[in-house]
Amino acid sequence: MGASSLPQHFAAPKDNGGQLIEPPLDAALSLLAANRQRLDDAEYDLQGQSLGSLRALAHAQLLSAARQYTAQYRSVETGVPEGEPPLVLAGHQPELFHPGVWLKNFVLDRMAKQCRAVAVNLIVDSDTIKGSSLRVPTGSFEQPAVENVPFDRVGEVMPFEERSINQQKCFESFGERATAAIRPLVKNPLLHDFWPLAVERSRETRNLGECIAQSRHQWEGQWGLSTLEIPQSRVFSLPAVHHLTAHLLAHLPRFWDAYNTSLVEYRRENRIRSVSHPAPDLATDGEWLEAPYWIWTPSNPRRRRVFVRDTGDGLELTDRGEIRFPLPISPERDATAGIEALSSLAGRGIRLRSRALLTTLAARVLLGDLFIHGIGGAKYDQLTDRIIARFFGLTPPGYFVVSGTLRLSNSEQLSVAEQLRLAKQELREIQFHPERLLSCDGGSTGDGAACRWASAKQEWIRTEPDVQNARQRCRAIRAANEAMSPWLSERREEVANRIDALRQRLRGERILRSREYAFCLFPAEELGRFLGVQSPVS
Repeated sequence: MGASSLPQHFAAPKDNGGQLIEPPLDAALSLLAANRQRLDDAEYDLQGQSLGSLRALAHAQLLSAARQYTAQYRSVETGVPEGEPPLVLAGHQPELFHPGVWLKNFVLDRMAKQCRAVAVNLIVDSDTIKGSSLRVPTGSFEQPAVENVPFDRVGEVMPFEERSINQQKCFESFGERATAAIRPLVKNPLLHDFWPLAVERSRETRNLGECIAQSRHQWEGQWGLSTLEIPQSRVFSLPAVHHLTAHLLAHLPRFWDAYNTSLVEYRRENRIRSVSHPAPDLATDGEWLEAPYWIWTPSNPRRRRVFVRDTGDGLELTDRGEIRFPLPISPERDATAGIEALSSLAGRGIRLRSRALLTTLAARVLLGDLFIHGIGGAKYDQLTDRIIARFFGLTPPGYFVVSGTLRLSNSEQLSVAEQLRLAKQELREIQFHPERLLSCDGGSTGDGAACRWASAKQEWIRTEPDVQNARQRCRAIRAANEAMSPWLSERREEVANRIDALRQRLRGERILRSREYAFCLFPAEELGRFLGVQSPVS
């Protein structure tokens, strides 16, 4: 079963508690086996080494590095014998993400146990941190609001890998402040018990993303998950990953063409006009070709694009600024010298990291046997499928798509939006069709004068408009509507007040029914049911 057999469009479940797992979880074992056989047997040469042999090295290196990293803050017994177990992977930024994202980690654990595989969650710390506060709903169910509660002092834009905690007191007090803000809506948010773990980790590592990811992973251990974790920054230091990087850069003209051609096809078939969506084309500047990597230094942690040129006896890489270095690699050479050069970059204070599409390409083709995407990643990896097929000549390995919806409020009443629509429709009836609301058959609403206006309007409506009477007819109908208006003033005021109240409730409903709130703002028991944890420990 390949990725192409998956649906082309995915959407988050609308129902509270709904889950998207595609294909069904019981297909994991067969999909994993098909992926593994297809990739291990592929006759593709990477600078003198087959894809299958490089994958074996990558798996061993990733497994060892993930075990070593995870052991720094928690113990994990995977229950899988030593040797060469299958690897199932997922990944996300080290953020306080919503429960639908967190669901991936729990499905990853179940999948690994079902397939007798080892689960590794990749912490994508090469992405930039988006903010230093969390959106927390507060107020009351009748009048909810959203407060941005800071967990650190605002800092400059940089990758998670480089982002330290700027203000320890702010970080430590965040749990109490955010819990107090949400308590009128959620009495016992997970945050109250979870955040002390993050504070404890902050005394071992100053990296903001690591504190959040490691404490979240510790909590998963309390709930029985046996997954390993490792940051992308450490994955990128593995020799097997350097080997893949050396190969892609040695063949950059061909990869550049596969990347951009696939983008053009993807945009055309999905009717996308933006040249920056889902990713910008790789650029060219004279003899320089852009490569799908980020580069920066700790002293200047702003991510920059990477450009490469062929010097005749190797390659030269630059950010077209302060960074420039040679890479002794070409399509004809083996990767040894290139791997050594890439390995030396860390010692020189240079960070070279893959961009989003290349990160998942490496995870699916080199590092693992089966990958779990969220909805956004799955959408964009339909593009990655094209790049894999075009560059490697391979049928792309299949993947899973997992997401879910958990809300703070789950009202079963008629939606406020529908009530608002009906009220606006009623107000239009009062303005443009008042005769329909008057009782001219003896009812209490009716009045002799009002009914005479209603009768006059009906006469004009029955009159066929022509060039001579069209303007007079329109003015007469409008005058009749205005004349009948006083008899419906109380009803008009009541409907207008109802519309104002419904608009306020709609704002509140949108706040309460959002699926984007961080997992730690929900009660542990509710999260446990959603995530499939039998007996959550608090």
